[in-house]
Amino acid sequence: MGTLYIVATPIGNLEDITIRAIRMLHKVDVIFCEDTRVTQRLCKRYDIHTLLKSLHARTEYKKMAEVLTILKDGKDVAYVSDAGTPLISDPGAQLVREAIEAGVRVETIPGASAVTAALSIAGLYTNEFTFFGFLPHKKGRQTLLKEIKDMKRTAVVYESTHRVVKLLQELQDIGVDRMVCIARELTKIHEEVLRGTPKELQEILTTDTQKQKGEFVVLVAGL
Repeated sequence: MGTLYIVATPIGNLEDITIRAIRMLHKVDVIFCEDTRVTQRLCKRYDIHTLLKSLHARTEYKKMAEVLTILKDGKDVAYVSDAGTPLISDPGAQLVREAIEAGVRVETIPGASAVTAALSIAGLYTNEFTFFGFLPHKKGRQTLLKEIKDMKRTAVVYESTHRVVKLLQELQDIGVDRMVCIARELTKIHEEVLRGTPKELQEILTTDTQKQKGEFVVLVAGL
């Protein structure tokens, strides 16, 4: 029986990968990845020629038998998402569950994660936090926002370029008037960290629309 390695990859800067991760991506027989085009760029950077196969959220269930067959043949498999640690607001949970149930050894190759990267530089209390991932667009969104409003610990949310200003407005609408940190494009060329109340941050982003572009981690201070 082979081993399934869950491998963290860079969230932006391609140098943010561990020596162990690079060694494992060289060593395994197959790398299943969210998008082969994205992973190919990483492989090219580190001269990795391992076979790449696609496995993303829409195909995870369909590809399960193929992955398990490879593992049962005694071959090692790595799974990577497009960026960061798989399963953290990324595909892979079903794969890991099925592998465990099949008696496959599952190992983590830890590394970059946007959640912990943002927490480390936010300037907020980090001894306790709750990670919400991407909030639902409609059903349940207001319920979670109200939960964030009343929380005593730091709340961490992922948000897209198209909805970050709306999120800041929603926080204002429910009465959040405390410190919020926005970490944009972490480890990339245009990395930026902004801090202020939801109203202050909304004014910054609407004044300079360039600051609305990219991938965002939004952290809300607890009460």
